[in-house]
Amino acid sequence: MHVHDTVDLAGRRVRRLGFGAMQLPGPGVFGPPKDKAVALALLRRVVDAGVNHIDTAQYYGPDVANDLIREALHPYPDELVIVSKVGAARDEVGQWLGAQRPEELRAGVEANLASLGLEQVPVVNLRRLPMSDVAFGDQLAAMVDLRDEGLIGGIGLSSVTLDEYRQGTAATTIACVQNAYNLVDRSAQDVFDACVGDGVPFVPFFPLGSAFMADRPVLKNPAVAATAARLRVTEAQVALAWLLHLSPNVLLIPGTSSLEHLEENLAVTGVQLDPEAMAALA
Repeated sequence: MHVHDTVDLAGRRVRRLGFGAMQLPGPGVFGPPKDKAVALALLRRVVDAGVNHIDTAQYYGPDVANDLIREALHPYPDELVIVSKVGAARDEVGQWLGAQRPEELRAGVEANLASLGLEQVPVVNLRRLPMSDVAFGDQLAAMVDLRDEGLIGGIGLSSVTLDEYRQGTAATTIACVQNAYNLVDRSAQDVFDACVGDGVPFVPFFPLGSAFMADRPVLKNPAVAATAARLRVTEAQVALAWLLHLSPNVLLIPGTSSLEHLEENLAVTGVQLDPEAMAALA
């Protein structure tokens, strides 16, 4: 497997290592960045390095991540694929709220179009919230309408169960699936396996563990630490490279607000995990 390979994402070829904009806003994904100049420089470095898949959401900030992307990169390079998501919102103090109703999904897409300065968002993920009181079928129908109207290019799914994934693929073409998945959290293994079997791009979020928890068990896993020491790379590079080596349909969107960590992430495409490493991490 070549980690430099590209994957088809809603009819566009994207490199397998992308960038997630979730960590660009302030603490808790709320408010302005600590250093706006660094955030803008980081986004420009992302594109200069050849990354052509950026993942964002209007409710990161809210508006902050999208506004930074637009200021740093608009007019966008032709090859850049921006992926956003709908299904959530924030209140005035940063609390996470559901926005699951069809009319809220439409409002979320329209907010993304406005803040990003786009006529069409290439891909929008429907973020399914646990215990949502809105029928999944109604949400899918709303997303299909938005795609048919040309407001979005492709429909993705996020935080879905295997049953929801199957319902989605039976109803329409699914551009990608974005679920939490990493070395120590494989609770979405059934969805991952289904995507591999169907050839649907799988985008694991929280690849190093939850961004909201300082203690990330992935990076402290003994097998990860031992493999990193043996291969002379960092623990984060081992965890990210493991995901890339699992299947050619995996797309990564590691996020950071640090230029140093960005360079570390970009170097992951050069990390080769040998059979000993894969066995240790299995």
